[in-house]
Amino acid sequence: MIETKTLSNGVRVIVKRMEGLYSVSMGVLVGTGAAFETDAEDGISHFIEHMLFKGTPTHTAFELSDAFDALGAQVNAFTGKDLTCYYSKATSDHAAEAFALLADLFLNASFPEEEMAREKGVVLEEIHMDEDTPEDLCLDLLARASFGSGNYGRNILGPAANVERFTREDLFAYRRERYCPENIVLSFAGNIAPAEAVGLAERYFGGMARTRFSDRKKEVRQGAGCLFRKKPIEQAHFAIGFPTVAREDRLRPAVQVMNTVLGGGMSSRLFKKVREELGLAYSVYSYCTHYAEAGLLTVYAGVNPAKAEDAFGAVRDVIEAFCREGVTEEEFSRGREQVKSGSIFSQENTSSQMLLYGKEMLYNNAVYDFERRMAELSALTRGDVTEAIRANFDLSRAAVASVGNLKAGLTL
Repeated sequence: MIETKTLSNGVRVIVKRMEGLYSVSMGVLVGTGAAFETDAEDGISHFIEHMLFKGTPTHTAFELSDAFDALGAQVNAFTGKDLTCYYSKATSDHAAEAFALLADLFLNASFPEEEMAREKGVVLEEIHMDEDTPEDLCLDLLARASFGSGNYGRNILGPAANVERFTREDLFAYRRERYCPENIVLSFAGNIAPAEAVGLAERYFGGMARTRFSDRKKEVRQGAGCLFRKKPIEQAHFAIGFPTVAREDRLRPAVQVMNTVLGGGMSSRLFKKVREELGLAYSVYSYCTHYAEAGLLTVYAGVNPAKAEDAFGAVRDVIEAFCREGVTEEEFSRGREQVKSGSIFSQENTSSQMLLYGKEMLYNNAVYDFERRMAELSALTRGDVTEAIRANFDLSRAAVASVGNLKAGLTL
């Protein structure tokens, strides 16, 4: 059972009741993130996410976390390129109390000066940790190599210099512009009555004042950049990024099946050839990221530096053979079933459903249609996947990033 409502101030609410369960996931989704920031703001969405947990006029940071724990509830948040999400999961009998706390930290965060100073240190350590996590660093470099220094090429954490100079007024100003009712979706999934969920939304978010919302437009350009970071580490990491379809493109289901066949699991071509047959990588996989205007199909591998050139060549050979040969009927059938089962499995998880239905409402102002998703996948043919391969693999448009103790960066 799914119910939607738009509050008088523009906040959208979506509720998916999942009877037979004992819990409910509740999320506050905001349509903002790194891709909407200016150079001076780079990192501010993520820093605000941290600061919303640092106290309100009625609760200190410790009191908030202690109150969630007292309910046995979980609370967390994440920042993405085009989305920031604050969420809690609670047993159904404590859903109202957990949502009240979630609403308090979201609506009433006061950004205390002393907490800001402490949290800047925490985020700076997170930036250092990202620098010391070569897989993450490699994928950050790939985004920049593909999209440039703006929008989807931004590192979500931002540069340390920005974090150090952010002021309370900077945070309040950004929140006023981006955390507006019409840019917010409240999503509930689990064993909660729609009337109760809508009532909670009205009670806590119905009085949220309308503020002037500016839907910043992004100038998205993709290129074939190449970035390298030399680091004295034991393993080399590389990633190749191919421009792929946007979120609502008709080829997206075919691209997802195509990606599964190429590098989506232990039966994929990349895993079987590069790891199992040649023994050139412990970790090798591919995945797709789809945005409103563009997308990126990423192929990643972590390898022995002495074998980096061989592994890179083997990955390139697999991709070139994939383009020449297409997919077999058996590969197509297996890949499609994997994608379908992933969607089916997510239907049984309240957190996944909260986010899935919330995103669809936030991005498209629509209710996610699971039956349509299944029908689209069932209707796919090998020909659709062949079309996706032709549309998505062009080595002249591919970006490359590499990290490790190498003499030079890897290039196609």
